[in-house]
Amino acid sequence: MSRVSDGEQRPFRPGDVFLNANPGRPYRIRWRCGEVLLVQLDAGLLHQVVSPAPGRRPAPVRFTDLQPASPVLAEHWRSAARYVRHAVLGNPEASRQPLVLGTAARTLAAAALAVFPNTALTDPTRQDRRDASAPALRRAIAFMEENAHRDISPADVAVAAAVSVRSLQLAFRRHLDSTPAAYLRRIRLERAHQELRMGDPRRETVSRIATRWGFLSHSRFTAHYRSVFGIPPSRTLHD
Repeated sequence: MSRVSDGEQRPFRPGDVFLNANPGRPYRIRWRCGEVLLVQLDAGLLHQVVSPAPGRRPAPVRFTDLQPASPVLAEHWRSAARYVRHAVLGNPEASRQPLVLGTAARTLAAAALAVFPNTALTDPTRQDRRDASAPALRRAIAFMEENAHRDISPADVAVAAAVSVRSLQLAFRRHLDSTPAAYLRRIRLERAHQELRMGDPRRETVSRIATRWGFLSHSRFTAHYRSVFGIPPSRTLHD
């Protein structure tokens, strides 16, 4: 396989991971007969992961290298892409759930920013540290509680809390020793628990309820559920 981008031609072999081009830049690809897994991400997803605080001008994300930063990170991308391809898109029930699809898309966007060198700022600035306050945390939690049923991104929560995504992450780490994603997952686990308690086992299944709340892996959901509530979710549904 070969790629031409910005006047540079680069050959690739089976198993290689690379970006076709920077967003908005032209490129040309040629390959011999075989399977190519192509992932196309909307540039807006990248900004959902690294959105600045309200009032700050967002800087466009630019990749400074089209190759992974290391072989280990290349494998990280392969794993993320395989997971979304098979576990999400290959599951008809999951592929109809907005929470699952939104989480999967942002997982790929975060993986792309972690794997390929880029200009996105990831370390908290002085203002980010100052904004990571208890009031901001309370605003974020209130927004999560009210909108847990919707496909909300870290950027949505940060806007509601009037801070940047980095401030949001720092606030959860500083005050709760957690992450926004983990906290939202716990809220959704509680909502799934409520549905299991109220559900009719003749019409509902654990898998359907878990998927509706964004939990794709039945085994992982069961493990999370058991660790919090002390019993498997199937017992809650049938009791």
